[in-house]
Amino acid sequence: MLGSTHGTLTMTSRSARVLACGERAGGGTVHGRADDTAVELDVSGRPLHAPVPDLDRFFRPEAVAVVGASDTEGRANTGITRQLLAWADRVGARVHPVHPSRREVFGLPCAPTVAALPEPVDVAVLLVADPLPVVQQLADTKTRFAVAFASGFAETGEEGAAAQTRLAEAAARSGVRLLGPNTNLNAFECFRDDLDGPAIALITQSGHQGRPLFALQELGIRLSHWAPTGNEADLETADFLSYFATLPEVGAVAAYLEGLKDGRGFLLAADRAARNGVPVVAVKVGRTRAGARTAASHTGKLTGADATVDAAMRQFGVIRVTGLDELQDTATLLARARPPRAEGVAVYAISGGTGAHFADLATAEGLSLPTLPARKQDELHQWIPEYLSVANPVDNGGHPVGDWRGRKIIDAILADPDVGVLICPITGPFPPMSDKLARDLVAAAEETDKLICVVWGSPVGTEDAYRHTLLGSSRVVTFRTFGNCVRAVRAYLDHHRFSRAYRSPFDEAPRTPSPSLRKARALLHPGRQLSEHAGKQLLRAYGIRVPREQLCTSAAGAVRAAAQVGYPVVMKASAPQLAHKSEYGLVRLGLTSASQVRDTYRELTEIARAEDIELEGVLVCQLVDPGVEMAVGITQDELFGPTVTVGLGGVLIEVLQDVAVRVPPFGEDQARAMLGELRGAALLHGVRGRPPADTDALVEVVLRVQRMALELSANGSGNGGGGLAELDINPLVVLERGQGAVALDALAVCR
Repeated sequence: MLGSTHGTLTMTSRSARVLACGERAGGGTVHGRADDTAVELDVSGRPLHAPVPDLDRFFRPEAVAVVGASDTEGRANTGITRQLLAWADRVGARVHPVHPSRREVFGLPCAPTVAALPEPVDVAVLLVADPLPVVQQLADTKTRFAVAFASGFAETGEEGAAAQTRLAEAAARSGVRLLGPNTNLNAFECFRDDLDGPAIALITQSGHQGRPLFALQELGIRLSHWAPTGNEADLETADFLSYFATLPEVGAVAAYLEGLKDGRGFLLAADRAARNGVPVVAVKVGRTRAGARTAASHTGKLTGADATVDAAMRQFGVIRVTGLDELQDTATLLARARPPRAEGVAVYAISGGTGAHFADLATAEGLSLPTLPARKQDELHQWIPEYLSVANPVDNGGHPVGDWRGRKIIDAILADPDVGVLICPITGPFPPMSDKLARDLVAAAEETDKLICVVWGSPVGTEDAYRHTLLGSSRVVTFRTFGNCVRAVRAYLDHHRFSRAYRSPFDEAPRTPSPSLRKARALLHPGRQLSEHAGKQLLRAYGIRVPREQLCTSAAGAVRAAAQVGYPVVMKASAPQLAHKSEYGLVRLGLTSASQVRDTYRELTEIARAEDIELEGVLVCQLVDPGVEMAVGITQDELFGPTVTVGLGGVLIEVLQDVAVRVPPFGEDQARAMLGELRGAALLHGVRGRPPADTDALVEVVLRVQRMALELSANGSGNGGGGLAELDINPLVVLERGQGAVALDALAVCR
C-alpha cells in the first residue's frame, strides 16, 4: 500500500476549530481565542483530534446570571426565570437576576447590568431579544458560558446569518462559549436522580424533537444531559458529542440533527466516541429534498449530500435511524446492554405463528438465527411437546410458561454458546401465561450476561406485566414493535463488532506530503480542466497504472507511436475541457495497421475542427485486455471536503448510480467495505465463468486516490496554485486476479 510519511504539525485547539470550518493552513491569520492545547494536523492542514471542551461548569454551574429576569405574571420571561430558579436549586447553583429596572426578582437582589454582578458566573442565560450587546459586555466578567434564546438569526436567511456571524465573533472576542441562538431551556431540565445504570446523553437541534427521549425517564430509563444546540453559532453538536463521549456515566449518545455545522468536526467527535466505545445513535433529517429545505430553513445549516452523510456516519460508527421512536429504542438498548457473548439470536414465543413471523423479520434484517443443536432440542423437549419445533424459533405451545417449566426453557436457551441474544415477542396480554413469562424473563436477565429483549405488543400498555414487571427491570430491554426490536438488536451487534475492530483512521492519516505531490503540483492550473493526457500524468505521479501511450501532433507521429506502443491501438482526441470524447465520435478502438492509424488521425482532427475543439493532440494508446470496468473519483462535499467514490464504470455509473463513498482519511478495511456495498460487487468475484478480478489492485487504486484527495484538495493543496476539485477515473479496468488495474481515462478539474 502507498505509505505515508509522518511528521508533526501542531496548532492550538481554537485554530483547529477554525480550520475545521474550512480555512486552509497557511492561508492567513487565524483569529479568535486559543488555549494551550496543541492539535496535530494532517497533510491537508486539518486537525486529527477533536478538542474536548470543558463543559462541566455549563451543566453543573456554581453561579448563574439570568439576564432579562422577570417575576411579572403573564410574561414569558417570568416562566423561564421560575424554571431556572427551580433547576438551580436542584443542582445547587446561586442565581443572580439581571434587569436594568428591577431591584429584585422573586425576592433575589437584581443587578442592573452584567458588569454589576456580585461574582463571576459560570453561565449567563440571555432572555433578551438582541443578545449581541450583552455578549459584548461579558468580555470583562469572566463568564464562561452564555445561552442565547433569541431567534431571528441564520434560520431566517442572509440578513439573519450576518447577524449570527457578528454574534459568534463577539463571543470569540469576549472569551465566552455561546450556546444558541435559537435555543431553549432543555439544558436546564430537571432530570430524575433516582434512576441508575448507564445513561443516555441527548443532543438535539430542535428542542421539541427531544421530548420523546426526555420522557423515557418515565419508563425507568436514565438521562444525564440534554444539549439543545439551536443554530450553533459557537458551541455545536461536535463539542457536546466529544464531551459526552468522555463521561463514565454515559452509556449512549442520542442525537436529532437537522444539519451539521462542520462535517470534519463531527467526524472527529464521532471518532472520539468510537475510540471510547460509546455508541452514538442519530436521526439526521434531510434525506429528501423537502426534508433538506425544511431543515435548512429551521437551523440555517447545510444539510449535505445525504448519501455522503450516511456513508460518513457509517464509516465512524454512528448508527443512523429513521425516526424518534427508533432513536429511543436503539439508544436505550445500546446504553443498557453489555457486549454480546455471541452473535446468534434465539426467538422464543408462546405461539408458533408469532415465532415464525418474528424470525422472518429478524432474518430480513440480517440477524443470524442459528439452529439449536440436536442435544439442545432434546433438552427442550423435556418440557415442550415433541410435535412443536424448538430448532429456533422455539415454540413452547403456551402451557409450559405457566408453571415451573417456563424458567427452565429460558435458562436452557441462554446456556447455548451460540446464542448471545434472546428475544421473546409477546403479542398481547394473556394472563397468567404472559405475566408468568415476563417474571421469568426478568429473573433470568438478572442472572445472565446475555441480552434479553421482550416485545410487548399490546396496544394498551397499562398492564402490570408491562408497566411494572418489564419496565421495572434494568436488565430486560422492552420494545413495543417488532420492527424497532430487530433493528435495535442489529445495531447493537453491529456496534460491538465495529468497536472490536475499530482503528482510528486519523491515527494513520499522513502528516507530511508524499514525493508524488511535487510532480502533481506542476500539472494543476487554477480553474482549468486537464486534458486526458495531463490527467493520466497526474495519476502516474501517484503510482496509478495507465496504458502505454503517446501524444501526437501529426499523422506521421501517430504511426510511429503506434509502432512503439504496439498494435492493436486506441486513438483519442485530447484537449482541455473535452470531457466526453465519445459523444463527438473522437475515440477509435482496435486499429491494427499504419494506414488505419494515419486515416484515423485525419478523421479525429477534422471532427475536432468541425466542432470548434482546439486539440492539444491525438493520443495513441495501448489496447488493454477486457476486465471489470470500474470508476474511482474525488468530489468536494460542502460539509466534509474531499470525498472518494468508487462504483461500476463506463455508462453504468450514470445509469445505475451504484457507488460507494468515504471521507478521507480511511484505511484498507474501509476501501474493501466500499466494494462490498456495491450492488454490482459480484462482477468483481467472477460471474458466468469469468475469472475473479484483481480486487487487491482496485483497493490499492482507491487508497492512492484517497492520498490525492488529501494532498491536492482545494482546501488543502497549500501549493499556491489550483487545488484538485474533481477527479473521475472512468473506466478503470480491473483485470484478472494478479494482473492489476489500468486507468483508461481520467477527467481532472482544478479549482
